[in-house]
Amino acid sequence: MKNHTPKLLPVTDLRWDTFVHLIGKANAEIARFDGLLQTIPNPSVLLSPLTTNEAVLSSRIEGTQATLKEVLEFEANPQKEAKRYDDIREVINYRRALNEAVVEMQKFSLTTRVIKKAHEILLQEVRGENKDRGNFRRQQVFIGRPGADIEKATYIPPTAEKINELMSNLEKYIHSDDKDLLIQLAVVHAQFEMIHPFMDGNGRVGRMLMPLFLYFKKAISYPSFYLSEYLESHRDEYYLALLDISKNNNWEGWITFFLKAVTEQSKENIAKAKKIISLYDQKKQRIMELTRSQFSIKILDALFTMPIFQSQDFIRLSKIPKASAFRYIGILEKNGVISSNKKRKNKLYFFNKLLDIVK
Repeated sequence: MKNHTPKLLPVTDLRWDTFVHLIGKANAEIARFDGLLQTIPNPSVLLSPLTTNEAVLSSRIEGTQATLKEVLEFEANPQKEAKRYDDIREVINYRRALNEAVVEMQKFSLTTRVIKKAHEILLQEVRGENKDRGNFRRQQVFIGRPGADIEKATYIPPTAEKINELMSNLEKYIHSDDKDLLIQLAVVHAQFEMIHPFMDGNGRVGRMLMPLFLYFKKAISYPSFYLSEYLESHRDEYYLALLDISKNNNWEGWITFFLKAVTEQSKENIAKAKKIISLYDQKKQRIMELTRSQFSIKILDALFTMPIFQSQDFIRLSKIPKASAFRYIGILEKNGVISSNKKRKNKLYFFNKLLDIVK
């Protein structure tokens, strides 16, 4: 098998008639999702668990096994002996990289510099850390079954010398305006994966690009549109659709798959976000009634930010005086708002109503 060098963008020979019927639906769902986002006063709090779940699912596509509950339990009680410790660290890095990329975008736009920074954080102190993190690769890689040699590769991306030109072209394309935003996003993601600019972590960085791109283009007012749930449940179809571009120049097949993914995942994202907003409103009223406290919103926000926690986490997040915080935790547990594992040492509390929506 030879190296595949993607053509420079834009794609000029698309047969729009093959997927034009899907464009309106996908764009309408994105608009509905953004309409919902704009009604949320504090999306960084309410949608925080969805960001963590995206990190879990995107990492799972690459082979990690950590669950959302395991990640949240680890963050509440970090232990190197934790089950799936290495997987959990990868998930946490993914979320950190995504959040840091949003911050960096405010300074530098959506550039290769931002993409490299995200990659650097993604591979910090985890598997792949020694694979030139934060830099484009300087040698040939290939994709294939574990242990297989290059002769049996599924895909061989372009040589290292071509990466700078291809990524510069991709950056220019990101900053241009194509006929349709979601078609442009489909092309951006696929082109990035075909370039395969890093030694490791390309799939995860490529999936991070999706909410970052939509946020950069102002299609969504908060960078929280995630596709990994759909892509993880359709993993084989996802990989085959990408591979068919390099094999048969079948951009139309990939774009069709992508638009269906956006449409279906948008509906799921909207349903989850609505349930989270509804839960927030319900618990706001309930916590006010139970605690009769001036700190009721701080209590609530702490639960949504960290739905599995220790008492010191709650004190740190809520910034409520220690004695009062302990009293409120007791009231919440007694009245079934939260539950606990009943341990004396490293006791964990669970806001299960939120966990049930997100997982």
